[in-house]
Amino acid sequence: MSGEGERTIAQNRRARHDYHLSDNVEAGIALTGSEIKSLRAGAASISEAYAMIRGGEVWLVGATIEPYPQAGMRNHDRLRDRKLLLHRREIDKLRARVEQKGFTLVPIRVYLKDGRAKVELALGRGKDALDKRDTVKAREARRDMDRALKEQR
Repeated sequence: MSGEGERTIAQNRRARHDYHLSDNVEAGIALTGSEIKSLRAGAASISEAYAMIRGGEVWLVGATIEPYPQAGMRNHDRLRDRKLLLHRREIDKLRARVEQKGFTLVPIRVYLKDGRAKVELALGRGKDALDKRDTVKAREARRDMDRALKEQR
């Protein structure tokens, strides 16, 4: 299955709106057979998901992978916690940052890379309402400038 490249399955678009993001990390996901088949069909959502460090391991909590219709009785629980696969030094580095006040592990996207399921995590610090308004103002100002430049041409 090499040479397939990357294919995004699910994105967390609200994450950029709700958090100041930094330090992206790629992690594998430990899945069952019906889960990977369902992922390949594009039936996943991470809009309500977050990652947590529990017992020296990183877990993806709240991610939804819909049941695979052809799996029958061997289907998976759609909301179960899924183990993320990272090296020990990466986990230790993330733990040190998460223990700092206000940081959380936010999944940004789930994708297939050369046939393997991956999740992109970022360290996020929550934005307050003022920060969100500032972000919207900056985006609108950038759009206005782009429009003005386009009209000049």
